[in-house]
Amino acid sequence: MHPVLFSIGGIQIRFYGLMYAISFFIGIEIAKYMAKERNYDPKIIENYAFVALLSGLIGGRLYYVIFNLKYYLANPLEILATWHGGMAIHGGIIGGIIGTFIYAYFKKLNPLTLGDYAAAPLLLGQALGRFGNFMNGEIHGVPVFTPWNIIFSLKPHFYEWYNTYTNSDILTQINYKNLVPWGIVFPNTSPAGYEFPGIPLHPAMLYELILNFLGFLFIFFVLRKKKNKAPGYLWWNYIIIYSVIRIFVSFFRAEDLMIGGLRAPHVVSIAMIIFSIIMIQIGKSHNKG
Repeated sequence: MHPVLFSIGGIQIRFYGLMYAISFFIGIEIAKYMAKERNYDPKIIENYAFVALLSGLIGGRLYYVIFNLKYYLANPLEILATWHGGMAIHGGIIGGIIGTFIYAYFKKLNPLTLGDYAAAPLLLGQALGRFGNFMNGEIHGVPVFTPWNIIFSLKPHFYEWYNTYTNSDILTQINYKNLVPWGIVFPNTSPAGYEFPGIPLHPAMLYELILNFLGFLFIFFVLRKKKNKAPGYLWWNYIIIYSVIRIFVSFFRAEDLMIGGLRAPHVVSIAMIIFSIIMIQIGKSHNKG
């Protein structure tokens, strides 16, 4: 695996950027298809997509920078160096929401309706984007011999356990058996290989790729076909589905932004799930009224 697909002169075409470019244009077509089903102007969707993309990128970067503020205050030029990595999906969602409300305000549109058209394309885009993470060797998991009770615990326990493991003798380390047979050893030049050289890891990014794609299929082929949906129904379900996925996958991830001793994705995802459930119920009551 290698992050660069090919180079032309001094220009590199990277898998990560290519995947998001592909998902963006496929996503626009899917959203336009959904809009035509509801006799909604596809041109609005095209313009909205570019606003959501830009605000999502800004939000994803700012979120990551804020949670790593000490590093970026010491290296301010790195704030704009997005090609070095450092995007947070929850920040991207928040940024996208802000962009949606701004666009809807000026165009006098219902932001929840716009969100419905974005729901399925977003999950598909996130699935394709995780392939880019795989080629970069980032968003990686913990070693496959990590005990389940360590994986499904508070994150600091993993660091404590892994420190004990690395300081153990060879015989003790050998006694830790691989819990799954699909662990991947990443190149030492990648973030995963640098942190865990020569060690098979849970491919957490591929777990999320598969689950995101299944979530996309569920929204597009099942939820989309439900009749009499209140505006925002698909959007709030997207938030719930992705939040559940992220809670699960974050247990396997070796690196995550933190809030105190808790994984930030867990805290934010739980809050989003609760809020989304409330909003779905409000939408249902308004629809009946």
